[in-house]
Amino acid sequence: MAATKVLAVLLQSIFQLPQMVGDELDEATRERMQQRAERLNAEMTRLLQELEQRSQEPRSIAWGGQLLAALQQWQFWLIAGVLVLLFGLCWWLRKTIHGVDSSSDEESSSSSTEQEEEEEQQEEEEQVEEESEGEDPADEKDLGRIFAKRIQWPVQNLAYRSQVVDELVGDLLCVLQVLLSNSFFPVLQPAIGVGSAFEGWSPRGDDAVYRLLVPLQPPCGHTFHLELGNTGEMQAKDSCVRVELECTCTREQLMENMLCFLHHPKEELRRNQGPSLLSTLCTGSYLDVQKTARWFQSFVRSAWVAVPQSHHYNMEVLPSSRSCKLQLTNASGRTLFIEIMLGVQQGDSDIFLSSQTAEAIFTPSTTWPESYAVAEVKVFRRMARQAPHNSFHLKCLQLCARILAGTGFSTYTLKTAVMHLLTTTPLSGWRRRDFLLRLQDIMRYLRCCLQEKRLDHFFFGNENMPDDIILPPAFQTAEPPNLFQRLAQDPAAHAEALREFDELQDRLVRLLFYGH
Repeated sequence: MAATKVLAVLLQSIFQLPQMVGDELDEATRERMQQRAERLNAEMTRLLQELEQRSQEPRSIAWGGQLLAALQQWQFWLIAGVLVLLFGLCWWLRKTIHGVDSSSDEESSSSSTEQEEEEEQQEEEEQVEEESEGEDPADEKDLGRIFAKRIQWPVQNLAYRSQVVDELVGDLLCVLQVLLSNSFFPVLQPAIGVGSAFEGWSPRGDDAVYRLLVPLQPPCGHTFHLELGNTGEMQAKDSCVRVELECTCTREQLMENMLCFLHHPKEELRRNQGPSLLSTLCTGSYLDVQKTARWFQSFVRSAWVAVPQSHHYNMEVLPSSRSCKLQLTNASGRTLFIEIMLGVQQGDSDIFLSSQTAEAIFTPSTTWPESYAVAEVKVFRRMARQAPHNSFHLKCLQLCARILAGTGFSTYTLKTAVMHLLTTTPLSGWRRRDFLLRLQDIMRYLRCCLQEKRLDHFFFGNENMPDDIILPPAFQTAEPPNLFQRLAQDPAAHAEALREFDELQDRLVRLLFYGH
């Protein structure tokens, strides 16, 4: 037990190496480093003394005592070998840092076995690659594999369940499109899977919420005009969708029973045609998020009985004022959580105005915040295509997300940092053997951003933006919003963030060593 604690302390010292700020450390950082060093030294001294005392205890003459002593001796040499490896890693990491600073049920039962087989295959292929590249597989990078194996990765079936959800929502939308075909409600487009589950990772494991965005297009006789907030503001919070009527007189002969809302008498329109979108889902001239969400929820309830999957799932619409949240439960009690958001596309770009807002504050019902979710999922799909098949970038993200609970750091902050690193670090360097190095890069990047009180938004003014991500022209020249703006304005919040970051490092060390 004491030997195990010694290894934990050593690993903690490796991941909490001092980070240089310029040429020297500030006084507060130096004091924290000194205190941590004193704690680690004291803990190491106590545990080593305990090991020494145990090694000097008299051996029992009995056969059982001799066997126990032999086992302890075997464990001692095993631990000694691991200690040598850890000390070597500690020296190598310190040298590296100074160098850088100076310059469903069936798929659930089979998934764990498949995951183990995949990991074994990845390990064999990595060893072959290293030998072909002239590298020694038994170098310090083996520690990346060792710790990756120790972690109790949640058995996730995100790819399978994402496909199930995508097909289910697709069938639901087909039914809705038939029901709404002769109305003047928004035209529903095919859903786009977004969020961590569709990006290939999730901090919640099997309890992931599968989010999809359904683009809306104006019905016949209507147009949408997007009134955006100030370009470069985080989520352009005051963006709106203005609805206008357009003349359809020239198209009346092509569209049976279609009357022009602008040029036909109101009485005739009332008798022979359904109400316009302005009269149903708008407040004034603006599309109302809450009215639109309630409308969509009511039609989902009506359409569910016609969806083929309704025979296999019991569907419940959960309360939500700005989206449609569904809870699906099958006969065995397994539950799927789905959230369908509505959005309006900005031109032909990957940026939308979305019904859902990430902030737990009051948002006017006519406000549609800017959403980058579609662009984000495209970034991760691009990385999945270009990265080696044994890439660990998603597991690095998932692992770091597990330690954020109870802190002021959001998964979006973490994801932004990882996206920046993915576009500036060669994708070949995200393999399992580089696991510890990339975790260290993520933590170092976050600490640097904290010290500078600045973390740039990924999609604004980013010269490393992948070519297939389509952004509005203004994004390319805009000043990136600072995700750490609150820290720059509030010294107390900044000090608390630095304290919480130290706690994150401690959590990461414990997670790496104990595996959970």
